[in-house]
Amino acid sequence: MDGNANLYALLATGFPADRSAIAIETPARSYSWNDVEEHSARYANLLRALELPAGSRIAVQVEKSPEALMLYLASVRAGLVYLPLNTAYREPEVEYFLRDAEPAVVVCDSGNQEWIARLAEKTGTAHVYTLDEEGDGSLAVAAASQSGEFATVRSLPDDLAAILYTSGTTGRSKGAMLSHRNLSSNAQVLNEYWGWRADDVLLHMLPIFHVHGLFVAAHGALLAGARMIWLPRLDIEQALRYLPQSTVMMGVPTYYVRLLNDARFTRELCRNMRLFISGSAPLLKETFDEFEARIGQPILERYGMSETVMLTSNPYDAALGERIGGTVGQPLPGVMVRVVDDAGAELGAGEIGNVQVRGPNVFSGYWRMPEKTREEFTADGWFRTGDVGRWGGDAAPANYLSIVGRSKDLIISGGFNVYPKEIELLIDDMPGVAESAVIGVAHPDFGEAVVAVIVPKEGAALDADAMMADLKSRLANFKVPKRIYFVDSLPRNTMGKVQKNMLRTQYS
Repeated sequence: MDGNANLYALLATGFPADRSAIAIETPARSYSWNDVEEHSARYANLLRALELPAGSRIAVQVEKSPEALMLYLASVRAGLVYLPLNTAYREPEVEYFLRDAEPAVVVCDSGNQEWIARLAEKTGTAHVYTLDEEGDGSLAVAAASQSGEFATVRSLPDDLAAILYTSGTTGRSKGAMLSHRNLSSNAQVLNEYWGWRADDVLLHMLPIFHVHGLFVAAHGALLAGARMIWLPRLDIEQALRYLPQSTVMMGVPTYYVRLLNDARFTRELCRNMRLFISGSAPLLKETFDEFEARIGQPILERYGMSETVMLTSNPYDAALGERIGGTVGQPLPGVMVRVVDDAGAELGAGEIGNVQVRGPNVFSGYWRMPEKTREEFTADGWFRTGDVGRWGGDAAPANYLSIVGRSKDLIISGGFNVYPKEIELLIDDMPGVAESAVIGVAHPDFGEAVVAVIVPKEGAALDADAMMADLKSRLANFKVPKRIYFVDSLPRNTMGKVQKNMLRTQYS
């Protein structure tokens, strides 16, 4: 890498010597490694022509496309900070991100241009471009006249590469700051640990505004010089079409549940697959067992966060141990994990406590939130994940971690994080609502479904459908409750805290 810590400089070391080979294949067209370099260079030159200060944020809320991936690579190449936004976010949510991150550029889908441009003007974002799912839009037009060559900016290891917003339990989203070192170290470790090869073919059906699809999956293929089959989302027909050509697939548990529900998903169909990876939400043991019985190989489950990228993994190499359902495996090389009690004392195998981590992959802190950053790190530098776990237990070796719950009041629905407080604040503000509690209940497809339990004010007549419609206009769809229940009062303990565990049991 010639001493350059820029993430793109590392990824490019894995590109094949034959740059005319296919790097990304979609149902409509293919892109060579030359295309990856040239498209990202044109976007990088366009961004440089805007004379943005180093470290400027590039906010992107677009549908998945190869061009969107190349825009990410361009931002990194140009020494700028990439800020991906979930395409489901609505106007009030996006306004918060633009105000908080103060991006210099925002790129959006042309269908959203009107309201995004209005927000950009309101929040002081100078440049607005469009990029559509087909790869066209004003960004593509502006970049077309730029040079297809770009000298990747020299970056220091701790320079920021990306900010990923993760909602807070207080309802206020936090921007996790990820450096070139954080992303590069994780890409290198996973490249070796999961046995990535140049002849691999990755079936990529994940979104790319998320750690899983953008960093874990795409970085893996790019650093290996491996081809990606690029689908906009999980589509069972397309998945069944492309699985025989693929060797690696990454998905959230929902993907595997849906594939298992189709009788055409067989061992013969997966004859060339060497690795199925699951993450972003807990994989049910029943799904793990059914998959292994049907396909003849176990899913590899791993564990990570927006703040840390990947932390632990069940082994790919059988010499390091077997893959055990219900666990998230062993700490990755270079990553330290400990389970401690509330006083910070380390716990032994089988004891349940708080999961804390440290390593070169762990973020430096939350964007413009120094107090929150201090709160989330221990005095000796370990990050408090907010997850509750244990070593070993249930026939797992003592060096395998199991996540048994979350001390932070988080719901994971379809692989997306949902923080109840954000939704509760909106519901509590509605006319006729005395108070509310938002919980996650087990769901066969999403892992967890969002449910709201609401206490109406005396004499108020509330309409669940109208409330859901209101929430849909203000929240990403995955955050909107699937069900609303009305009750006279919420269960509380002696300290007055709402007992959400009782609600989960009642509405499960």
